[in-house]
Amino acid sequence: MGQAMIEVRDLTKTFGAVEAVRGISFRVDMGEIVGFLGPNGAGKTTTLRILAGIFPPTSGEVRIAGRDPARDPLACRRAVGYFPEYAPFYPDLRVEGYLRFVARMKRIPRAERARAVARVLASCGLDGVARRRVGTLSKGYRQRVGLAQALCGDPPILILDEPTIGLDPGQVVEIRDLVRALGGSRTVFFSSHILSEVEALCERVIVVAGGRLVGEGTPRELAERVGRRQRVVLRVDGPPEAVAAALAALPGVERVAREADAFVLEAAADGDATRAAGEAMAARGWTIRELRAETPDLEQIFLRLVGDGEQPRA
Repeated sequence: MGQAMIEVRDLTKTFGAVEAVRGISFRVDMGEIVGFLGPNGAGKTTTLRILAGIFPPTSGEVRIAGRDPARDPLACRRAVGYFPEYAPFYPDLRVEGYLRFVARMKRIPRAERARAVARVLASCGLDGVARRRVGTLSKGYRQRVGLAQALCGDPPILILDEPTIGLDPGQVVEIRDLVRALGGSRTVFFSSHILSEVEALCERVIVVAGGRLVGEGTPRELAERVGRRQRVVLRVDGPPEAVAAALAALPGVERVAREADAFVLEAAADGDATRAAGEAMAARGWTIRELRAETPDLEQIFLRLVGDGEQPRA
């Protein structure tokens, strides 16, 4: 393991009666790009705001580049470039002027400010729009400005909250490439609820749901753990017990359940359960009313990862 840049132990955060984060622990090492994945309301933004020093945890320990934000807030803030989900822009400022303002807020010495701004303009592909007002830019370019302000002062840690939210597919790819290019020397920790996004960018994923950590590993390990299984929905005219028995006997089928008037089977990801089910029904002369494969979406994967016992209590 490399040097830990972010360490969190038994972190909790409550707002009144709401427990937003419930005892999560993880670490992110120098140079890693790690995705923080979870459905909306999982506690992602709250955790990122604590790491960025915006508010303190209710309990638990946080270390940013080895320092405690409660004891050494300025050093921790200097170490972190934070890009909030809805970045607060000043639409009337020109891009360059806004970044100069950010550089001043981050206490970059006056003599170095111009060079610092020029560097982030270049690395985020903003040279061509430096003189334009932030409010006139496309959403994709505004996200670039958000990344540029996070990069100002060259912090070793970048914390990005849903950096591609609301972008069209072309813009998503651009921002993703930018983030990938930022990794290596820097530690990048970013949240998302889009699995493909995280898969494309991250070496490692931390999954939260209901304020708890429910999984951690490489995207592949996680997919195998939740077993991106096939889910097949079948409606057929045949005696239910016999249909269920025929489906359960198919190779690779792990579970058969009745849902309303349909059978739902879950099977290992490597076979073709849809075709096998269709052939088994046809061979017995039963008429198929509906037969379709469902790919598990993120919510289903989470529900599987989280398990019913972990669901947030109302």
